[in-house]
Amino acid sequence: MSSMTDASDQHVHHGYELTHLAALEAESVHIIREVAATFERPVLLFSGGKDSVVMFHLARKAFWPAPVPFPLMHVDTGHNFDEVIAYRDRVVEQTGVRLVVSSVQDDIDAGRVVEDTGPGASRNRLQTTALLRGITENRFDAVFGGARRDEEKARAKERVFSFRDEFGAWDPRAQRPELWHLYNGRHHKGEHIRVFPLSNWTELDIWQYIGAEDIDLPPIYYAHEREVVPRDGMLLARTRFLQLHPGEQPHIDTVRFRTVGDATCTGCVLSVADTIDKVIEEIEITRVTERGATRADDRISEAGMEDRKKEGYF
Repeated sequence: MSSMTDASDQHVHHGYELTHLAALEAESVHIIREVAATFERPVLLFSGGKDSVVMFHLARKAFWPAPVPFPLMHVDTGHNFDEVIAYRDRVVEQTGVRLVVSSVQDDIDAGRVVEDTGPGASRNRLQTTALLRGITENRFDAVFGGARRDEEKARAKERVFSFRDEFGAWDPRAQRPELWHLYNGRHHKGEHIRVFPLSNWTELDIWQYIGAEDIDLPPIYYAHEREVVPRDGMLLARTRFLQLHPGEQPHIDTVRFRTVGDATCTGCVLSVADTIDKVIEEIEITRVTERGATRADDRISEAGMEDRKKEGYF
């Protein structure tokens, strides 16, 4: 993890005029501090993906030099990229933050969910049960998520403070106004608030901030050689979790990942961008969102993500 520095050192022009990144950072830090001040048991979702890494970096800045006053939670499908789990564990060791793991495998073993089998099967949709169980068991009343409005249409509807009922469900018609950046976290016992400090960031903002702050990421975000399988217009990594369809032929290619999730449904893209500057150049000219290009779980239907959010997903 990078060292903590004051935003004014890097992101403020002469005359105290905030740069674009400094303004985004200040807004996110304000949101994180607001949650810490008004909720009893917040938690920050941490997958080891770039957005959760940036969100944790912002949380560390918000309270530096004190430690972050809430734990991290990883909703673990059990089908993760090895590099991402190694990164997650390294961050926990280096920072001393408490990590809560809510495992999909535990729900499968207990019979709460049934796992699909065969080629094309994924545990990704089973995350909702593990997520809601982790929130309930730990009595979390505010849950930080790294979702951004530019990722997907359903997420573009979200407020910064997203009210969830006692079942964890999201109702887009029941969202609260947030005029003048005033946030309403009022809720009853059993309800909770999902909080999105990165709502107004874009993928390009995230990468520019990673570069400016020298934030370490899992290596799969940069170009590397990997065995991949073409499927449904995407390139899926050939991992031990991916079952091949008849006739599929894996091959080696130079790729990188734009987003990180369950290894069975997260695709990669052909790329030679092996540095932050090259990744930024690549993103500046792309016209397809990272989820639209590389996440099979978002291709279920036109309203697939919105339906999942109503069930309790992020």
